[in-house]
Amino acid sequence: MFDSLKKIFGKKADQPAPATSAPEPAGNQPQPATRPAGGTAFLRREAVFDRSNRLSGHLFRLQQSSLLADGEAGMQRDFDRILLDTLNASPDAWNTSRAFIPLSSSSLDSPALDRLKSANVVLIVQLAADAEASMVGEAIEQLHQRGFQIGLCRQPKHPALAKVIQQVDYAVVDVGANEAGTVRDFSAAVRAAGSARPLHLFACNVETFDDHLFCHQWHFENFHGKFAESAPTLDKEQTGDPHKAQLLNLMRLVQSDAETAEIAAAMKLDPLLSFRILRYLNSPALGLSHRIDSLEQALVILGRQRLTRWLAVLLFSVREPQFSDWLMVENALTRGRLMESLGEQTLPGKAHDPLFLTGIFSCLDRLLRKPMADVLKELPIAEEIRQALIERSGPYAALLAVAEAGEDFDLPRLQSTALAAGVDPHIVNRALLAATAWASEVTEYWE
Repeated sequence: MFDSLKKIFGKKADQPAPATSAPEPAGNQPQPATRPAGGTAFLRREAVFDRSNRLSGHLFRLQQSSLLADGEAGMQRDFDRILLDTLNASPDAWNTSRAFIPLSSSSLDSPALDRLKSANVVLIVQLAADAEASMVGEAIEQLHQRGFQIGLCRQPKHPALAKVIQQVDYAVVDVGANEAGTVRDFSAAVRAAGSARPLHLFACNVETFDDHLFCHQWHFENFHGKFAESAPTLDKEQTGDPHKAQLLNLMRLVQSDAETAEIAAAMKLDPLLSFRILRYLNSPALGLSHRIDSLEQALVILGRQRLTRWLAVLLFSVREPQFSDWLMVENALTRGRLMESLGEQTLPGKAHDPLFLTGIFSCLDRLLRKPMADVLKELPIAEEIRQALIERSGPYAALLAVAEAGEDFDLPRLQSTALAAGVDPHIVNRALLAATAWASEVTEYWE
């Protein structure tokens, strides 16, 4: 798979891109090319934002530290095949939101691509050095008929680019590898050119918030890169949600021995919060067979442990979220569902709700802007959860380490933590895809 999208587009603005490569963890130096084993490749998913600063989808690739030598087209097809096989191996609907998948044009006839679900998928195509416009165009037309959307990477000197770009849906540029003037001119040229299809601008490797503002000004519609991690945030007083204190109190009451009447009375203190809780509990994302009209009914139908789970999820429904909020929310929800799914493999016969809560609660310090130890003093949680979050010990700590390593794109740490937890890469990948889809479904019904 690709080292980074810089490798996809080429490091210099006006040179053809070199052969694509596997992703390289931050801080690692390139290693000799090696052919990855399909069963040992870890999946990597990265956030993509739209012009409204909301998550619009994810870019999927493999976490591989090896690089491809120029001209090794067969090895590039292998990397693409492994990525596609990894996505195909998930029995769950992993692309409930838009999925961006980088591929070489030499892989557009891959049998693995024939098995891929086409809904909400954008294939980001890098033209191979020997790619012919007519053949690539024919493949794109067939993929369009199947329901795929296609993006094309900026390769200004490739002879097939001018013709192929007329057929695609996304024009893609690596912002981090090009000067501002090049990015601006690319936007202007794409918008001025006639196209048979609406052409959307996609900015990849946007490294700083200033770069994001620049791309936003120049009409880009999708944004990927590290800029979201460094985006400025408002003061606590501006971003604080007055309902969070009430939600924490409700969670405390639900998990303790409080009477149902006491819980209902606490809920009535905030009618808007009551409305938000009931609307969420009745959303299609939960898939309940009976409508819930009161918290008392929720306690009966769900039970206190399950209701705690959904109150924890609702705690992360940040109002008017910023980039950092979206990343935090997705990490929390994905961690919880990922740990729960992995627990089905590593802790059979045990309740998995505590694993879910461990993943969710691992982001509470960031959400509430308080030390984790102080946050947990307010919640009557199981000792095993507390051990994992504070001491990084106990039965849940190993799976929490796997979830965190995957988010950090730290391949060596992900390999070691997965080994310690007793989970294979393909199990981690399937759980990650299912968790990503679940988190997307949940946040879809937030205001």
